[in-house]
Amino acid sequence: MLERVLSSALASAAVAAGSLLAAAPAHAATYQTTASALNVRSDAYLSAAVVKVLSGPASVEVDCQKSGDSVTAGSRTTTWWAHLPAHGGYVTVAYLNTTETKLSGVPECVVDPEPPMDDVTLADVQAMFGSRIANPSIVQTGLPSLNQAMRDAQINTPYRKAAFLATLVHESRLEYNIREIGDTRPYGGRGYIQLTGDFNYGPAGRYFGIDLLGNPDLALSLQWSAPIARWYWTVARTINPYADNLDMGRVNAAIGYPAGAEDQRRCDSFKNALRYLTGSVPSGIICTRPAALRGDTSKLTRSQFAALAKQGSGLG
Repeated sequence: MLERVLSSALASAAVAAGSLLAAAPAHAATYQTTASALNVRSDAYLSAAVVKVLSGPASVEVDCQKSGDSVTAGSRTTTWWAHLPAHGGYVTVAYLNTTETKLSGVPECVVDPEPPMDDVTLADVQAMFGSRIANPSIVQTGLPSLNQAMRDAQINTPYRKAAFLATLVHESRLEYNIREIGDTRPYGGRGYIQLTGDFNYGPAGRYFGIDLLGNPDLALSLQWSAPIARWYWTVARTINPYADNLDMGRVNAAIGYPAGAEDQRRCDSFKNALRYLTGSVPSGIICTRPAALRGDTSKLTRSQFAALAKQGSGLG
């Protein structure tokens, strides 16, 4: 952690220099977009933040390309994304006027092998949670999409990161593709957040424009597992404020299982994560739930849960 902190100034300078180079490419190829409203994303992933929407078709300049999430448009499927320096982001090659799945003559973007300063690494989560990280290779594969989901969800403070990661390590061992063991229900637990119930699969699918009810295994795919965890944390529930208050009781209740011994286990993991991220365990951590939230809260709507969570709360 100390080494990563000491390198922050150098990392910031490198990012700034890279941005300047991207803004003024030595050579750029011109393409037409083929969509009427095309998302320009901050990275080559469908979970990445939308930085702009291009009306179109439009003429765009591409200075480099990188591999990311797979996108299908018509009969063409590609994992390649074009960087548009004038628009500060990436669009999938699937919506450019070419039959290619990778643009010929366009160089690959130079990717810094070091993760962004604030990204969580495999070494980080192993230090936080020890043997709970049972399949390091799977965790490593999922971390880029999980880190992007955390950025999108504003999980950007030690308290929020500790609460989110402690929750997921108990839900899924931080494995994006895990299915709840022994659960044969059509809408049983899947993915990072262990999405459960048609009352969650339906709204999550509508939010992302995918058919989760018809194809629930999308919830444990690399493409959608992390975005769905972000959706649950910020849309189905509003959990960041509970983390800000060090209130793991309400965080646990928001996940949707009855109170019991598991609450303390998750609170202990929260403390371990905080100790690693901040160097100490702050005072004021709340591990128990208010009485109104001790039952199974999984089927409550966002507003119903929020109303119960306010009882006895200082959140206002």
